[in-house]
Amino acid sequence: MASSWTGKRVRLRTIEPDDWTAFARFADDDGRRGGRLELPRSAESYRAWAKEQAVAECVDDRFRLAVETTATGELVGTVGSHRTGRCSGWFECDVMIGAGHRRKGYAAEAVVLLLRFMFAERRYHKCLAAVLAPNEASLALFRRLGFTEEGRLREHVFFAGGHHDLVMMGVLADEFDRRHTTSGP
Repeated sequence: MASSWTGKRVRLRTIEPDDWTAFARFADDDGRRGGRLELPRSAESYRAWAKEQAVAECVDDRFRLAVETTATGELVGTVGSHRTGRCSGWFECDVMIGAGHRRKGYAAEAVVLLLRFMFAERRYHKCLAAVLAPNEASLALFRRLGFTEEGRLREHVFFAGGHHDLVMMGVLADEFDRRHTTSGP
């Protein structure tokens, strides 16, 4: 029987302490995180972060999972739920795939697996995603998954010497189910 956490290309799993090297490499590959210039981080800070994630409890359905390939078991990124409005039935998701692993379907499949869990098992009604307007690849990804632009926070984020819009996208559980079905991998 296939796992609810495994698709054709990726498997979602907990973050392990030894994953810190991959996350440090992703940061080095990108140079900028989400278009923002970040301060350099020490190896110890990545080790501490991975160790903290490995033992983190899921509080209010907020969690982060590692995304690894089914073919090789290589860690390629993360996906998670980081804000929730349990009473109103919404959650916000995000996905990060390392630069050398993009455009291979990993992000799309990871988000689909996450949404199946959150809609079918946790009974959420809506998923939100906040995407920086210059990030055309992420906007296209979420549109392909059935998300609709619901709003735009104008000049909301400052990076690369200027202010940029933050695009709020959303998908309802029934819209997602019509495209992807919540019943299985």
